[in-house]
Amino acid sequence: MLTKRDCLRLGAAGALASALPSAALAQSARPGLFGAIDIAQNGLAYGLPIVMNYAVMYKFAIDKDSGQYKAPFNTIANSRDVFTYKDTAVVTPNSDTPYSMLWMDLRAEPIVVSVPAVDPKRYYSVQLIDSGTYNYGYIGSRATGSDAGDFMVAGPNWRGETPAGIRKVFKSSSQHSLAIFRTQLFNAADIDNVVKVQDGYKARPLSAFLDQPAPPAAPAIDFPKIDDDLAKTKFFEYLAFMMQFMPPMQNEDAIRADLARIGVEAGKPFNLDSLKLDDRLQILIGMKMAERRIDDVLNLSGKTVNGWRIGLSGGDAAFYNGDWLKRAAVARGGIYANDALEAAYPFARADDRGRPLDGRRKYTVTFPADGLPPVNAFWSVTMYDGKTQLLVKNPIDRYLINSPMLPEMKKNSDGSITIHIQRESPGPDMQSNWLPAPEGSIYLVMRLYWPKTSPPSILPLGTGTWKPPGVKRVG
Repeated sequence: MLTKRDCLRLGAAGALASALPSAALAQSARPGLFGAIDIAQNGLAYGLPIVMNYAVMYKFAIDKDSGQYKAPFNTIANSRDVFTYKDTAVVTPNSDTPYSMLWMDLRAEPIVVSVPAVDPKRYYSVQLIDSGTYNYGYIGSRATGSDAGDFMVAGPNWRGETPAGIRKVFKSSSQHSLAIFRTQLFNAADIDNVVKVQDGYKARPLSAFLDQPAPPAAPAIDFPKIDDDLAKTKFFEYLAFMMQFMPPMQNEDAIRADLARIGVEAGKPFNLDSLKLDDRLQILIGMKMAERRIDDVLNLSGKTVNGWRIGLSGGDAAFYNGDWLKRAAVARGGIYANDALEAAYPFARADDRGRPLDGRRKYTVTFPADGLPPVNAFWSVTMYDGKTQLLVKNPIDRYLINSPMLPEMKKNSDGSITIHIQRESPGPDMQSNWLPAPEGSIYLVMRLYWPKTSPPSILPLGTGTWKPPGVKRVG
């Protein structure tokens, strides 16, 4: 029996069979009709997180006119408030914790990240992410405790002993890396305390930490401009550009060799438009097929529990083990997702009966008195626009309901807590429990920071003993 994929291939073969070979693809290495389609499929899945990450890096650390610019490389940028609907560079942004961000250029020397002592009651984390969106290390409440400390982040080419005074060395697989600092905000009046913690975060080149002369600076880089449209039309150009700063990892030799067969090589120019029609169409067909496969993985991975999808999380290279589709799906669902031990992310696009969530209707989510999300830190439920996966503009500037808000929320007679999800206010009596919705489709994300590992627990993801309550349609 022919699969849908086989039919697509046969259709492509009929359309392209009479086309002449492209001079841009060497005859000796030419992958052939179906081979090029497969390479483009796998290449897009492999490269999507890399290109997405480059787009964020460009907006945050390179293009000062992007509207999203934070700070230059090796400089911590502290956000003194949380993300709002105005922040559009990152899909599914977290609005629970004021962010601090550090984009690192590790080519010349390592960077020392220093953290202050933090009140154990206040959760914080420093997530270390390489250009492939692998989480290669953590600093913070769960991983290293609440004491002050100095930690070193080194690039893939660094060789040396651990310097005195460094608690731990983290090794990035890429020459550019991102550190995301998350500092818990208890309430609006708590912001000054968060600022004090943020002011204690420091980043210094290793030479400055050791009070030694700095090594020669790394060569300047001509970073190509990127935006949402260019990321689609010049996808493989950006991938080839970024790969020169990412020495191949152990399981990447095969995918990189295949990409080279269609002309995508680290640090070398690639121009899809310069290829002849048959080669270009093969690559475009493969990319389109990959987009569908990534969406399928995102929508079907894990397990649906009461309408919430539980299963996907971030991780390190060993966690993904060369599963490019899974890594791409996680990036598309919410780039820079934490490891499951750090945070779990049940998400919902449908109610408890499988009907799509729509802002024209009203919904509720009720947590039993003894059934709040089991966490060591805190939890939240955040509202996003179902199409853009961005925060939703609303009249009360509320983007989420979280556990620090519980004392101000109205309880039901049995002690349970009901969140009202709708466009219009449920009235002054229930305003504290209102999560404003968009006009159209709804995307809900629940975040459980530092989830408990003993029952009741959401871990292991999809099979844990704690189940999130369903989203119920009203009326």
